[in-house]
Amino acid sequence: MARGGARVVSGPAPDPLALRRNRPSDKAGWTLLPAEGRQGEPPEWPLTEATPREWDLWFELWGRPQAVMWEELGQHFEVALFVRSLVEAEQREAKVDVRKLVRQYLDSLGLSVQGMLRNRWKISPGVEPAPAVVVDGGPEVPAPPRKTARDRMKVVPFRGPGA
Repeated sequence: MARGGARVVSGPAPDPLALRRNRPSDKAGWTLLPAEGRQGEPPEWPLTEATPREWDLWFELWGRPQAVMWEELGQHFEVALFVRSLVEAEQREAKVDVRKLVRQYLDSLGLSVQGMLRNRWKISPGVEPAPAVVVDGGPEVPAPPRKTARDRMKVVPFRGPGA
């Protein structure tokens, strides 16, 4: 087993809402994925004959927002291996190693919250209208935007000793 040193997934995942934005790791930025998911037919199955359950998962996964990036990065084999491993992990007598592998695939393919953060992917907000607030039974008024931590900060002038 490896000892010491940084690991690929060591430390907290990046936070897109963090106040401090001057970190060298933030230079890459965040990728916004379409909320409606990837459009069109899924790619051809790259492995040997697929089972009906594998076909169902394959079609479902290639409609997700993350599939846009998988296609761009050419991750057809990774997604297919994830599907095959997931089907195996669903079995009652599945080994723990297979289930661990599925968990790792979830993270690396951005299918978990941690995976989305580590890949620096965000799903764009849908086109839903802002929530409305009813004031004294009158007409609905859009809810005011929430203040961020940065908005709540106040600059206090330095007054030196004895001031």
